[in-house]
Amino acid sequence: MAVARRKFRPPLWGTLGLIVMGGICISAGLWQMGRAEQKRELLAAFEASDSKVALRQLVSDQVADDFRYQRFLVVGRYDGAHQILLDNMVRDGRVGYYVLTPLRVGDVAVLVNRGWIPADPDRANLPKISVDDNLRQISGKLSPLPRPGVALEAPVVPRESSWPRRLLFPTAAELNDQIGYAVFDYQLLMDQDNQNGFLRNWRPEFMSPEKHLAYSVQWFALAFTLLIIYLVVNSRTSDGNQSHG
Repeated sequence: MAVARRKFRPPLWGTLGLIVMGGICISAGLWQMGRAEQKRELLAAFEASDSKVALRQLVSDQVADDFRYQRFLVVGRYDGAHQILLDNMVRDGRVGYYVLTPLRVGDVAVLVNRGWIPADPDRANLPKISVDDNLRQISGKLSPLPRPGVALEAPVVPRESSWPRRLLFPTAAELNDQIGYAVFDYQLLMDQDNQNGFLRNWRPEFMSPEKHLAYSVQWFALAFTLLIIYLVVNSRTSDGNQSHG
Protein backbone atom coordinates (compact mmCIF):
# COMPACT_ATOMS: atom_id res chain seq x y z
CA MET A 1 0.00 0.00 0.00
CA ALA A 2 1.43 3.42 -1.07
CA VAL A 3 1.69 6.00 1.66
CA ALA A 4 2.11 9.71 0.86
CA ARG A 5 4.94 11.27 2.75
CA ARG A 6 6.20 14.84 2.81
CA LYS A 7 9.91 15.41 2.58
CA PHE A 8 11.47 18.72 3.54
CA ARG A 9 14.51 19.27 1.33
CA PRO A 10 15.16 22.99 0.87
CA PRO A 11 18.04 24.01 -1.41
CA LEU A 12 20.92 25.88 0.14
CA TRP A 13 20.20 29.02 -1.88
CA GLY A 14 16.60 29.00 -0.65
CA THR A 15 17.67 28.77 2.99
CA LEU A 16 20.23 31.54 2.57
CA GLY A 17 17.63 33.69 0.82
CA LEU A 18 15.17 33.21 3.68
CA ILE A 19 17.81 34.12 6.25
CA VAL A 20 18.82 37.28 4.38
CA MET A 21 15.34 38.50 3.41
CA GLY A 22 13.77 37.48 6.70
CA GLY A 23 16.56 39.22 8.58
CA ILE A 24 16.01 42.40 6.59
CA CYS A 25 12.26 42.34 7.28
CA ILE A 26 12.69 41.70 11.00
CA SER A 27 15.37 44.39 11.30
CA ALA A 28 13.12 46.88 9.53
CA GLY A 29 10.23 45.98 11.82
CA LEU A 30 12.36 46.45 14.93
CA TRP A 31 13.65 49.76 13.57
CA GLN A 32 10.09 50.99 13.05
CA MET A 33 9.21 49.97 16.62
CA GLY A 34 12.21 51.94 17.87
CA ARG A 35 11.12 54.97 15.88
CA ALA A 36 7.63 54.68 17.33
CA GLU A 37 9.07 54.83 20.83
CA GLN A 38 11.19 57.87 19.92
CA LYS A 39 8.13 59.66 18.55
CA ARG A 40 6.17 58.88 21.72
CA GLU A 41 8.95 60.47 23.75
CA LEU A 42 8.95 63.57 21.51
CA LEU A 43 5.18 63.90 21.80
CA ALA A 44 5.46 63.64 25.58
CA ALA A 45 8.18 66.31 25.57
CA PHE A 46 6.03 68.58 23.42
CA GLU A 47 3.03 68.21 25.74
CA ALA A 48 5.12 68.72 28.88
CA SER A 49 7.04 71.75 27.60
CA ASP A 50 4.38 74.31 28.62
CA SER A 51 4.64 73.27 32.26
CA LYS A 52 8.43 73.58 32.40
CA VAL A 53 10.39 76.65 33.40
CA ALA A 54 11.61 78.50 30.31
CA LEU A 55 15.38 78.70 29.85
CA ARG A 56 16.91 82.12 29.27
CA GLN A 57 20.17 81.07 27.63
CA LEU A 58 20.12 79.76 24.05
CA VAL A 59 22.03 76.54 23.35
CA SER A 60 24.52 75.65 20.66
CA ASP A 61 23.60 73.74 17.50
CA GLN A 62 25.57 70.74 18.74
CA VAL A 63 23.27 70.11 21.71
CA ALA A 64 20.02 71.50 20.28
CA ASP A 65 18.50 68.01 19.83
CA ASP A 66 18.72 67.49 23.59
CA PHE A 67 16.50 70.56 24.09
CA ARG A 68 13.87 69.84 21.46
CA TYR A 69 10.54 71.46 22.46
CA GLN A 70 12.12 73.06 25.52
CA ARG A 71 10.72 76.57 26.07
CA PHE A 72 13.11 79.50 25.94
CA LEU A 73 12.66 83.12 26.97
CA VAL A 74 14.90 85.38 24.88
CA VAL A 75 15.45 89.14 24.82
CA GLY A 76 16.51 90.73 21.54
CA ARG A 77 15.54 92.82 18.55
CA TYR A 78 13.82 91.63 15.39
CA ASP A 79 15.65 92.15 12.11
CA GLY A 80 12.56 92.98 10.08
CA ALA A 81 14.67 93.78 7.02
CA HIS A 82 15.81 90.16 6.56
CA GLN A 83 12.73 87.99 6.97
CA ILE A 84 12.18 84.59 5.35
CA LEU A 85 8.97 83.14 3.98
CA LEU A 86 9.23 79.35 4.13
CA ASP A 87 7.44 78.39 0.97
CA ASN A 88 4.86 75.67 0.24
CA MET A 89 3.75 75.16 3.83
CA VAL A 90 0.28 73.57 3.83
CA ARG A 91 -2.26 74.05 6.62
CA ASP A 92 -5.74 72.54 6.41
CA GLY A 93 -5.40 72.13 2.68
CA ARG A 94 -4.25 75.71 2.04
CA VAL A 95 -0.82 76.68 0.77
CA GLY A 96 1.03 79.39 2.65
CA TYR A 97 4.24 80.39 4.38
CA TYR A 98 5.90 80.14 7.75
CA VAL A 99 7.29 83.54 8.68
CA LEU A 100 10.83 83.31 10.05
CA THR A 101 12.18 86.51 11.59
CA PRO A 102 15.75 86.74 12.92
CA LEU A 103 15.90 87.90 16.53
CA ARG A 104 19.28 89.50 17.14
CA VAL A 105 20.79 88.43 20.44
CA GLY A 106 24.27 89.89 20.62
CA ASP A 107 26.39 88.78 17.66
CA VAL A 108 24.11 85.92 16.67
CA ALA A 109 20.43 85.52 15.87
CA VAL A 110 17.77 82.90 16.50
CA LEU A 111 15.06 82.40 13.92
CA VAL A 112 11.64 83.02 15.44
CA ASN A 113 8.82 81.25 13.63
CA ARG A 114 6.01 83.78 13.98
CA GLY A 115 3.47 81.41 12.52
CA TRP A 116 1.69 80.48 9.31
CA ILE A 117 0.12 82.90 6.88
CA PRO A 118 -1.80 82.04 3.69
CA ALA A 119 -0.30 82.73 0.28
CA ASP A 120 -1.99 84.96 -2.26
CA PRO A 121 -3.06 83.13 -5.45
CA ASP A 122 -0.93 85.71 -7.25
CA ARG A 123 2.57 84.70 -6.23
CA ALA A 124 3.81 88.21 -6.93
CA ASN A 125 1.80 89.52 -3.96
CA LEU A 126 3.72 88.79 -0.79
CA PRO A 127 2.02 88.97 2.63
CA LYS A 128 2.50 91.93 4.96
CA ILE A 129 4.87 90.75 7.68
CA SER A 130 6.67 93.93 8.76
CA VAL A 131 7.73 94.23 12.38
CA ASP A 132 9.65 96.90 14.31
CA ASP A 133 13.09 96.49 15.89
CA ASN A 134 12.13 97.45 19.44
CA LEU A 135 13.77 95.51 22.25
CA ARG A 136 11.39 92.69 23.16
CA GLN A 137 11.10 89.42 25.03
CA ILE A 138 10.10 86.36 23.00
CA SER A 139 9.11 82.95 24.34
CA GLY A 140 8.84 79.80 22.28
CA LYS A 141 9.70 76.14 21.87
CA LEU A 142 12.97 75.05 20.29
CA SER A 143 12.39 73.00 17.15
CA PRO A 144 14.50 71.91 14.16
CA LEU A 145 14.14 73.91 10.99
CA PRO A 146 11.61 72.28 8.64
CA ARG A 147 13.13 69.65 6.37
CA PRO A 148 11.65 68.00 3.28
CA GLY A 149 10.70 64.32 3.32
CA VAL A 150 12.71 63.92 0.11
CA ALA A 151 15.77 66.06 -0.51
CA LEU A 152 15.06 68.49 -3.34
CA GLU A 153 17.44 70.81 -5.13
CA ALA A 154 16.28 74.28 -4.17
CA PRO A 155 16.59 77.12 -6.67
CA VAL A 156 19.53 79.44 -6.14
CA VAL A 157 18.46 82.80 -4.72
CA PRO A 158 20.74 85.68 -5.80
CA ARG A 159 22.26 87.66 -2.96
CA GLU A 160 20.81 90.87 -4.38
CA SER A 161 17.22 89.56 -4.25
CA SER A 162 14.71 91.67 -2.33
CA TRP A 163 13.37 90.86 1.12
CA PRO A 164 11.38 89.12 2.44
CA ARG A 165 12.63 86.10 0.51
CA ARG A 166 10.67 83.00 -0.36
CA LEU A 167 12.89 80.04 0.43
CA LEU A 168 12.30 76.31 0.31
CA PHE A 169 13.81 74.44 3.29
CA PRO A 170 16.94 76.59 3.73
CA THR A 171 19.80 75.42 5.91
CA ALA A 172 21.44 77.57 8.56
CA ALA A 173 24.55 77.83 6.39
CA GLU A 174 22.46 79.19 3.49
CA LEU A 175 20.74 81.67 5.77
CA ASN A 176 24.05 82.81 7.24
CA ASP A 177 25.25 83.58 3.73
CA GLN A 178 22.08 85.38 2.66
CA ILE A 179 21.42 87.37 5.83
CA GLY A 180 25.04 88.27 6.44
CA TYR A 181 25.45 87.14 10.05
CA ALA A 182 25.29 83.88 12.03
CA VAL A 183 21.99 82.24 12.92
CA PHE A 184 21.39 79.13 14.98
CA ASP A 185 20.48 75.95 13.11
CA TYR A 186 17.06 75.77 14.74
CA GLN A 187 13.95 77.88 15.26
CA LEU A 188 11.78 79.01 18.12
CA LEU A 189 8.08 78.27 17.66
CA MET A 190 6.67 81.49 19.10
CA ASP A 191 4.16 81.08 21.92
CA GLN A 192 0.52 82.07 21.45
CA ASP A 193 0.63 84.95 23.94
CA ASN A 194 3.43 86.77 22.08
CA GLN A 195 2.48 89.72 19.91
CA ASN A 196 3.15 90.21 16.18
CA GLY A 197 2.44 86.61 15.32
CA PHE A 198 0.26 84.71 12.87
CA LEU A 199 -1.45 81.30 13.02
CA ARG A 200 0.40 79.30 15.68
CA ASN A 201 -1.55 76.16 16.57
CA TRP A 202 1.73 74.31 16.83
CA ARG A 203 1.81 70.54 16.62
CA PRO A 204 4.73 68.15 16.07
CA GLU A 205 5.32 67.67 12.36
CA PHE A 206 6.53 64.12 12.03
CA MET A 207 5.17 60.64 11.41
CA SER A 208 2.97 59.45 14.26
CA PRO A 209 3.97 56.52 16.52
CA GLU A 210 0.87 54.65 15.33
CA LYS A 211 2.02 54.82 11.72
CA HIS A 212 5.47 53.54 12.64
CA LEU A 213 3.84 50.63 14.47
CA ALA A 214 1.66 49.91 11.43
CA TYR A 215 4.79 49.73 9.28
CA SER A 216 6.49 47.42 11.77
CA VAL A 217 3.50 45.04 11.63
CA GLN A 218 3.76 45.00 7.85
CA TRP A 219 7.45 44.13 7.98
CA PHE A 220 6.89 41.33 10.49
CA ALA A 221 3.96 40.01 8.44
CA LEU A 222 6.18 39.95 5.36
CA ALA A 223 8.84 37.97 7.25
CA PHE A 224 6.17 35.47 8.37
CA THR A 225 4.85 35.17 4.81
CA LEU A 226 8.35 34.44 3.50
CA LEU A 227 8.70 31.68 6.10
CA ILE A 228 5.38 30.08 5.10
CA ILE A 229 6.30 30.21 1.40
CA TYR A 230 9.69 28.67 2.19
CA LEU A 231 8.10 25.80 4.11
CA VAL A 232 5.40 25.09 1.53
CA VAL A 233 7.62 25.29 -1.55
CA ASN A 234 10.31 23.07 -0.07
CA SER A 235 7.95 20.37 1.23
CA ARG A 236 7.48 17.66 -1.39
CA THR A 237 4.99 14.82 -1.37
CA SER A 238 6.41 11.40 -2.26
CA ASP A 239 4.94 7.92 -2.43
CA GLY A 240 6.31 5.22 -0.19
CA ASN A 241 5.58 1.48 -0.16
CA GLN A 242 4.45 -0.23 3.01
CA SER A 243 4.16 -4.07 3.10
CA HIS A 244 1.54 -5.89 5.13
CA GLY A 245 1.79 -9.55 6.00
